[in-house]
Amino acid sequence: MKLIKFLLVGILFGIIMAKSEAVSWYRIQEMFRFQAFHMYGIIGVAVVLGAIGTALIKKFKLKDVTGTPIKFEPKEKGWKRYLFGGTIFGLGWAMTGACPGPMFVSLGYGYWMFALAILMAILGTFFYGVVKDRLPH
Repeated sequence: MKLIKFLLVGILFGIIMAKSEAVSWYRIQEMFRFQAFHMYGIIGVAVVLGAIGTALIKKFKLKDVTGTPIKFEPKEKGWKRYLFGGTIFGLGWAMTGACPGPMFVSLGYGYWMFALAILMAILGTFFYGVVKDRLPH
């Protein structure tokens, strides 16, 4: 019962994703083909809200659900790893037509093919966890 607020925020997120058409395969393809500004506007708003949220967390020293202070660690140096990881993420996004958040919304809409995309995302994350220690960091 204590986590009900997170369920409600998730439902609100799903509604916003659906109403803004961020779950639309066509909108995502428009973005990757540079045919429309729609998705770039949504992503821009998300970046601005994320920056504001991060600033508020730092300013008020907020804590997570368990009461642990939220800490921000500096990123490791080196642009190649981020370029490589971002490219893999972008290719997956372009091929499936969805990034992780909207995949669940699309599944909720009844597009059952997204269950396969979600399964593959989970397996990819698991595989990374298996080989992480063998990769150059």
